[in-house]
Amino acid sequence: MPNRIKEEIGRLKKERGAIILAHSYQPGAIQDIADFVGDSLELSRIAARESAELVIFCGVKFMAETAKLLSPESTVVLAAPDADCSLAASMTSADLREMKKKHPGAEAVTYVNSTLELKAESWACCTSANSLEVVEAAPSEEVIFGPDRNLGTWVASQTDKKLHIWPGGCHAHSGADIRDLREKMADWSDAEVLVHPESPSIFLREADAVLGTGGMIRHVESSKAGRFIIGTEEGMIYRLETLFPDRQFVAAGKIICDDMGFSTPELVLKALESGVVDRGIEIPSHLAERAVEAVRRMTKIGG
Repeated sequence: MPNRIKEEIGRLKKERGAIILAHSYQPGAIQDIADFVGDSLELSRIAARESAELVIFCGVKFMAETAKLLSPESTVVLAAPDADCSLAASMTSADLREMKKKHPGAEAVTYVNSTLELKAESWACCTSANSLEVVEAAPSEEVIFGPDRNLGTWVASQTDKKLHIWPGGCHAHSGADIRDLREKMADWSDAEVLVHPESPSIFLREADAVLGTGGMIRHVESSKAGRFIIGTEEGMIYRLETLFPDRQFVAAGKIICDDMGFSTPELVLKALESGVVDRGIEIPSHLAERAVEAVRRMTKIGG
């Protein structure tokens, strides 16, 4: 990244009272200029805590929407406006209403990788980090869970509650090839295998630990292992290498989300420049109150 762009980003950030938030799956150049890098739950809490005048979010659309829900007075701008999420698109609010009809009395816990409309129909949102805790906290013995089938299946294996799971999925995680992971395991027989719960069940069975991105960081920090095979979006490798330069990391396979790679320093700079208010995330008033309640429940529960 040219120093000119980095310097201009720093200048405009101070001038506009802005912070830059980046998900751990973002490209290295974006992680390097971010004020905060983390998982969905962590960034949601930071957005609420900081109450910055301007929030530049480097991630995908649902993440910027979540930040706006928790920081309504801030202008929240998605650095890459076209960055969307195939998982969020895999379940609609109409789908959830139909499931509620089939399972009356079951509360709905919705993965934060979802649309505003779906959040507004839900008792609470969750992330991969606190999905089990949120399901356990739901005031019903049966829970509707969506849109991610793999995450829902993993949660169901950890709880006594009955889950009704929507069959959606993340194209990057769901498309992972177990042969790639097994090849890495043969090459790095001494490595610990850390796998994200959005991955297929066959990946989870091979793992030493099933963790969200924040959990992976905490696990590596406390582990005595020197090498790790990481089963999640490949941007996480850069994050781990930055935090733990004395350890070695390799991706479990080709788990790549193109949308997560859309953000660039040039787009961050553009978002900081004049006219930024016109690009800010807007939350329709008829969704705001119900959606924010579901998101706030997520942020208050551990994980």
